[in-house]
Amino acid sequence: MKITSVRAIPMSDPVPPERQHRTDLGTKVKSDAVLVLVETDNGLTGVGASLGSPPVLCAIVEHELAPDIEGENPMFSERIYEKMYNGSRWKPSLDRGHSQPDENRRNGMVMEAIAGVDIAVWDVKSQAMGVPIYQALGATRDSVRGYASGGWAPGDEAEEEMAGYAAKGFDAVKMRVVGRDGFSIENTLRRVAAARRGIGPNVELMVDAHGSLDVSTAIRLARLLEEYDIAWFEEPISPDDHAGLAEVRRSTIIPIATGEREFTRFNFESLFSHRALDIAQPDVARAGGLTEIRRIAAMASARGIRLAPHAWGTGVLFAASIHMAMSAPNCHILEVSQGYMPMMNELFVEPYDIRDGVVYAPDRPGLGFTLKEDALDRFEYIPGPEFVF
Repeated sequence: MKITSVRAIPMSDPVPPERQHRTDLGTKVKSDAVLVLVETDNGLTGVGASLGSPPVLCAIVEHELAPDIEGENPMFSERIYEKMYNGSRWKPSLDRGHSQPDENRRNGMVMEAIAGVDIAVWDVKSQAMGVPIYQALGATRDSVRGYASGGWAPGDEAEEEMAGYAAKGFDAVKMRVVGRDGFSIENTLRRVAAARRGIGPNVELMVDAHGSLDVSTAIRLARLLEEYDIAWFEEPISPDDHAGLAEVRRSTIIPIATGEREFTRFNFESLFSHRALDIAQPDVARAGGLTEIRRIAAMASARGIRLAPHAWGTGVLFAASIHMAMSAPNCHILEVSQGYMPMMNELFVEPYDIRDGVVYAPDRPGLGFTLKEDALDRFEYIPGPEFVF
């Protein structure tokens, strides 16, 4: 079996005006993604996806990465990943047993493009094996707890919003530190108190700051949140400041979660070395695809750190995250978005199997889902920014 072509297709998912709202990131007017197709000479096609600027990602996939891997056997997924990551020095890298990445392939959109291709390679590889991806990776389980990820409602409205997630059967929910009514410590405490009232004492409550706070504010807020029995405080400060994150972690009894904006196991090694986190949250669209997250999960396990993959964006990425959660022994929970995301929830013919807050693995070979016939027309790419201020 040989890879004959690698294609990238830009996609957009506009948010209707009545569903738009302001967050710390701005007002989201659309979601962008890139669909990656890896085709083979035996008729199998693997599907992957990337997040980032679609025109840039498409150029990277088709002009930088495709020439590296066309003609390769997708069963050699580790070799393919190393070729993409190390670029022209892939052969001396494998011969000598250590990474020699090209300077532009360690972070940023090149890694996001690599992740999309890697997912597609695992899809076609698993199809050829006749098993779902999680079984090809090495299965640990066929179901995992999900947590409802949302929590934008302002003020006391957070009570009803978070109670609604619990009513769906989720025994863990996550809310944003910055709601639709902006940020202040007092406002956050009011919203968290409302959320705790809504879900009661037996549902886990996580909070996510999207890296928007400084160290001193994060420490002050964390200490004030402790009385609400917070399961984790996610991205309290900038993901660039690993030392600062460790300082926040030392200051509170609340576990610290982070990692959705980190690239490769090397970035996670810095987090681990700084003792900056309790829960690792690699994103399959950014950290390097399934190949690299499997390595990150093993590194985290050796340090007693749990895995909770960041799962956002498109249906392809959520499906890939399901497979990762089913294969990693130290994964205890998976993010399930409650936002307006048709490109995640309406991309496939088959529905996700999520019952009473539990996510179940697909049983079909490969990714386990089929793109709808009108998907490329419905989610046709629209130029312009995703957020506006």
